[in-house]
Amino acid sequence: MFFLYSFLLTVGFIAMLPLFILRRGKYAAGFWQRLGFLPEFEQDGRKVLWLHCVSVGETNAARPLVKEIIESFPDYRLVVSTTTKTGQNLAKEIFKDEAELVFYFPFDWKFSVRRALRKIKPSVVLLMETELWFNFLQQANRSDAKIAIVNGRLSEKSFGRYSHIKKTMRHVLHYVDLALMQGRSDAKRLIDLGIRSSKVKITGNIKFDQDFAESDLTGEFRQRFAISENSPLIVAASTHAPEESLILQAFKDVWKTSAADKLPRLLIAPRHPERFDEVFALVKKSGFDWVRRSEEESSRDKTAEIILLDSIGELRTIYPLAEIVFVGGSLIPHGGQSILEPASGRCAIVTGFYTMNFADIVKEFLQQDALVQLPELEEKQVSAKLAEVFSQLLQDTHLRRKLSVNASGVMQKSRGASRKTIENLQPLLAVPKNQ
Repeated sequence: MFFLYSFLLTVGFIAMLPLFILRRGKYAAGFWQRLGFLPEFEQDGRKVLWLHCVSVGETNAARPLVKEIIESFPDYRLVVSTTTKTGQNLAKEIFKDEAELVFYFPFDWKFSVRRALRKIKPSVVLLMETELWFNFLQQANRSDAKIAIVNGRLSEKSFGRYSHIKKTMRHVLHYVDLALMQGRSDAKRLIDLGIRSSKVKITGNIKFDQDFAESDLTGEFRQRFAISENSPLIVAASTHAPEESLILQAFKDVWKTSAADKLPRLLIAPRHPERFDEVFALVKKSGFDWVRRSEEESSRDKTAEIILLDSIGELRTIYPLAEIVFVGGSLIPHGGQSILEPASGRCAIVTGFYTMNFADIVKEFLQQDALVQLPELEEKQVSAKLAEVFSQLLQDTHLRRKLSVNASGVMQKSRGASRKTIENLQPLLAVPKNQ
């Protein structure tokens, strides 16, 4: 099965070659590192802990965990890998003082994985949110590295895909020494795929531990764009196509019915950077005044009705400025993006119906009156319903405050996953693997 997997991976790589050539910025970034040719990393006799994050979301989520790792395991050298360019840029920025090396995760061929492992020589590999690369897990295990999944999450959709190859998954999961999962559903799905139940622990979601105190950048945004209660800010976060069109129509309806001294503003933050220009084209056609975050500062920044956040890693600094946050990926059957960052920012949160990726979390927020979720609707009904919800929240200060306070309360109550993760990693990091 591993041979077939490698063959299919190669076929997929060949099929992707035109994208590597045409869109070098996204797909060819770190190409040689992905082949295992990593930057210089001298071994000095200390053990190495390799933390792998996929993209921006996992990298941001790892902040509290990295802090705990540095404090709890000072004898280990920390290195961090990512899969995406955006994740790489963010990791280099936020872990510049903690990680001795930040690099791209290798393509999952044996030769590239072995080359990377020989360079890093990790004693421990931590994989954020269930990154199951078959050859990497096998080769890391054979190199005597201990392997742990941390902040593990396995959606129903992913479980369904893996279920078609249960025998192979049982084999692959044999290489994992420890799986620290976010919730019971995640743990059960992983056990159903074949990992030994004794290896699985439930530690909660590390994203609950994020600290969202206002940063200097928050203040810069407030000043540059003149954010104030007189022009309440609606943030459309991590949006996917065609959500921007639906949100823009809803915003038009809200804006028309708002009081002249309380006209709202809209900030749109597309989930994927390659869609920035596509979304910008929609904004230009909306009829509203607009600005882009990436442009030079101008007087238009303080009055534009729509702000396009075409930057990476800055969305979390916007949340403290928002009156309402709509969390994207939820108006379509994508499954939704995480609501935890805006909850930490003490925001009134709105989502669409499709939140399957975070079902347990959304359920908890709904039970605590900490979230407004739209019902299942036909696409032609979405904008009107979204406008209705936005208008109600803008007009009802008490309701907005209740939602934001309750969301913050859920976050506070659920903290501690990073500490539980460290406690469960202690035996793994302290005891040699061959004992």
